[in-house]
Amino acid sequence: MLSWLSLAWMGTEGVVGIATGVLAGSIALTGFGLNAFIEGFASLVIVWRFTGWRLHSEQAEARAHRIVAIQFFLLAPYVAYEAFSKLWTGAQPEPSMIGIALVATSAIGMPLLGRAKTKLAHKLGSGATHGEGTQNILCGYLAVAVLAGLLGNALLGWWWLDPIAALAIAGLAIREGRESWSDESCGCATC
Repeated sequence: MLSWLSLAWMGTEGVVGIATGVLAGSIALTGFGLNAFIEGFASLVIVWRFTGWRLHSEQAEARAHRIVAIQFFLLAPYVAYEAFSKLWTGAQPEPSMIGIALVATSAIGMPLLGRAKTKLAHKLGSGATHGEGTQNILCGYLAVAVLAGLLGNALLGWWWLDPIAALAIAGLAIREGRESWSDESCGCATC
């Protein structure tokens, strides 16, 4: 149920994030929207993992865990490239009130959803579920970074905060991907 809720939330967050990010010229907001689709894919993996014969399969758990870990690495190269390009050229994003509302909501809601999933992961002994929950918590942290960039740009004209927030997204995604891949992020019995 938590994965289905995430899937709906991530779909909305992805569409709104990418649309408002592209319109405003904000790589941080666009990257945030792309990250939402990656998280949504992780939710689909968890739904797959706990459906049918895979419910009690250690092999399915291991495969799901690795697929979720890989998701962390998909976003980083694009976001880092775009962030460095924007810093180099001085491209300034437009303020986005819809984007600010979107990331403010995610900054509050995603950590709550992620903590619920990591608690469940320990009960299930599922590293894959733990990784998905960690992605949701990371989404909340990223939302705070993107919110700082969007507000700094909108209120103070600090356009450079947007690409710096995007670099934070790329860096955190790589760190979480490495930890998830090496099972350091999970205290589950089956990891």
